[in-house]
Amino acid sequence: MNRTGLQTKESNARLNLIKAGLKKRYFKERVFRFFGMVAILTALAMLAILFVSITGKGYTAFEQTFVRLDITFDTEMIDPENTGAKDVHSKGDYGGIVKKSLRQMFPDVKDRRQKRDLYSLASSGAAFQLRKMVLSDPSIIGTTQTIWVPTDDDVDMLMKGHIKVESGVSGRIKPYKLEWIHSLKDRGALEKRFNRALFTSGDSREPELAGIWGAVVGSLYTMMVTLLLSFPLGVATAVYLEEFAPQNMWTDIIEVNINNLAAVPSIVFGLLGLAVFLNFFGLPRSAPMVGGLVLSLMTLPTIIIASRASLKSVPPSIREGALGVGASKMQAVTHHVLPLAMPGMLTGTIIGMARALGETAPLLMIGMVAFIVDIPTGIFDIATVLPVQIYLWADSPERAFVERTSAAIIMLLAFLLLMNAAAVVLRNKFEKRW
Repeated sequence: MNRTGLQTKESNARLNLIKAGLKKRYFKERVFRFFGMVAILTALAMLAILFVSITGKGYTAFEQTFVRLDITFDTEMIDPENTGAKDVHSKGDYGGIVKKSLRQMFPDVKDRRQKRDLYSLASSGAAFQLRKMVLSDPSIIGTTQTIWVPTDDDVDMLMKGHIKVESGVSGRIKPYKLEWIHSLKDRGALEKRFNRALFTSGDSREPELAGIWGAVVGSLYTMMVTLLLSFPLGVATAVYLEEFAPQNMWTDIIEVNINNLAAVPSIVFGLLGLAVFLNFFGLPRSAPMVGGLVLSLMTLPTIIIASRASLKSVPPSIREGALGVGASKMQAVTHHVLPLAMPGMLTGTIIGMARALGETAPLLMIGMVAFIVDIPTGIFDIATVLPVQIYLWADSPERAFVERTSAAIIMLLAFLLLMNAAAVVLRNKFEKRW
């Protein structure tokens, strides 16, 4: 075989080897893409299952069953001496008025046990509703009013289909109580309405009266304190370390510790807050001020790292151009570098705040797990936050608290989505091209 034939044969062998290698490489790439798509689809499926499960359990909490009662505001039960004083009106027997109305609707009920079951058709909050009406308008004393009051949680669960008729008869809802409920439905005296109490009330031992507003206000105060403390300190720290601090052993130690703090479990910050803010400084337990301080410590590393990354992304030519026209180092940073880095800083801050909004463990350590009924009016009032409220409701045995828990989770997820959407919007709005 001549020399040309040998070269051609070697070239063909080399070409076949290259083709085999490419074929193998393309096959591995297709396999990698396949497993990547499977992983993404699996994650999306799990996320969809989570959302569907939470929504399916929680959407019914946005409705509440009400019963229509003909209430006679009996003077003898509210103000027997006709004093007209508010303190006397506030001590009236409103629970007795509700019971009297229920007895009038079902006059055949004589047995003591059946009467107790009859009275449980209406929520205990009905008495507080009547008291509030009298205190706001005393002229209704002595009149008869048709009022819709919330039902007990068992009746509400039955009306929403969470308690089946078969299990209800053998469970907490007796057969005769089931007949009363059907009678009320036939009269048009039972009706499902929008559950305003869920968005306007604080926590309660009774599921039908429990609301998330107290936890929402506590979360807002806590997040306000966290933002006011962590954002200025985080940005100032990032600017100093990136623009002014000398490169030496001390700054290296500070940078390593900041990076390590970002990975510390959140409960450690709760222990720090318990030891320092409560035991040493004596700040009030279960207060948004303390919660904000603890969450600020937890959020600071995230904001500092994100802010430093934003400052590094600004081209050196911006700094050099500002210094070249006579600006000082401080002027170059504040007038030119910082505005360009601000979108990334805001994004990191909102992401850090979103993480802080969902934290529970550090707040449990400083006492924000207390049962709080009143709506907080300041950062030093006792309060709870939405994640802790979810934790408390999830531990309650009543079936109605299951839907309340899911509804609170839906609201928390909505807040988190809004905060992340705000981060995207702010970044797109203030981001500048160069």
